[in-house]
Amino acid sequence: MSLWRAIAAAILVIATPALLAGELPPDARRSGYSFMGPETRAMQDDDTSNPGMLFVLDGEALWTKKTGSAEKACADCHGDARGSMKGVAARYPAFDNAVGRPVTLDQRINLCRANHQQATPLPYESRDLLALSAFVAHQSRGVAITAGDDPRLQPFVAQGRDLFMQREGQLNLACTNCHDDNFDRRLAGAPITQGQPTGYPLYRLEWQTLGSIERRLRSCMTGVRAQAYDYGSPELVALELYLMSRARGLPLETPAVRP
Repeated sequence: MSLWRAIAAAILVIATPALLAGELPPDARRSGYSFMGPETRAMQDDDTSNPGMLFVLDGEALWTKKTGSAEKACADCHGDARGSMKGVAARYPAFDNAVGRPVTLDQRINLCRANHQQATPLPYESRDLLALSAFVAHQSRGVAITAGDDPRLQPFVAQGRDLFMQREGQLNLACTNCHDDNFDRRLAGAPITQGQPTGYPLYRLEWQTLGSIERRLRSCMTGVRAQAYDYGSPELVALELYLMSRARGLPLETPAVRP
């Protein structure tokens, strides 16, 4: 079934009695892992079977690789990632003083490349950027998400929440209609989760590769026949920030596996 047909089928689901729209209370928030079948869970749980770990291994190699005109590696500044990067991904997107707004982990990696390695920024969804992001985030596996705690982020969290609640596209659906009102149901045979971003970048069986949360958000926007925001846009950063703040307290799982 094509994506738009699958999303159109959601209208039938949403037309049935559902929870009232609104934010989930903290004690009701669940990782997407809890919605997965035993086969998908087993794939994520076993690092030797988890295809996302291939990206983590690539990221580990890139961490120590000198690059750019500065001939510096990430490890030259940050040392052993097992210590220096533990807990870092749990607080992203984070406020950046230089640009005066939040940046994602992907953007932070590219800022470091440009400012400290004198290297060309990596394209969004490129294997190297996904690998570095997965490697850094993997160091925080099991660490509780704390994103959004910085008071300077509050206007951006609010912007992301507004976008999450805003209906859009020809199907006139909002993120909240699926992920707050109808989680634990199914859409075209797939489970509808709460949309908690605990495992990004994650490996989707549908994609047969690793992908960022921005790719997933853009896919949903296309599915409701809305114009997807560009990678790295302020809107996508705000949405990611809201989702991460909404998942506060849940442990990171990178790289997660999903259908």
